[in-house]
Amino acid sequence: MARDHTRDYFAGTDRDRAAFEAGIKLGALLHQFIGTPLTRGNAGTVERAVEASARVQPLVEDVRVRIDRPRIRPRGPYRYAVLTEDVLHVEVTVRLGSVRAVGVLRYVPELAYPLMYLKSIGTPTKG
Repeated sequence: MARDHTRDYFAGTDRDRAAFEAGIKLGALLHQFIGTPLTRGNAGTVERAVEASARVQPLVEDVRVRIDRPRIRPRGPYRYAVLTEDVLHVEVTVRLGSVRAVGVLRYVPELAYPLMYLKSIGTPTKG
């Protein structure tokens, strides 16, 4: 893993920072891509674009994006929709030192809200 040139700017532990970084990545992805033109046909391309965007950010180890295709509702004469938070599911894994944090963004219907939360955090297991 590359040297972290920003370590001196952060208070807390690697665990604190990993959780912080996972949240930052999710918030950035949500607000960056909402409104992207979308059809069921280009959903895979949009998923890969969001993943590629996240992978170049510091400390990202993995990212998986899923767009809920049945929820895409094309409209108007040109029959396309836009990416909205209720069709987007993102899981991002950030690693800092020996700590891995997994953050999730998913729409929770009961809350009517795109919830971002820490799914797991800890030292990776060997195996």
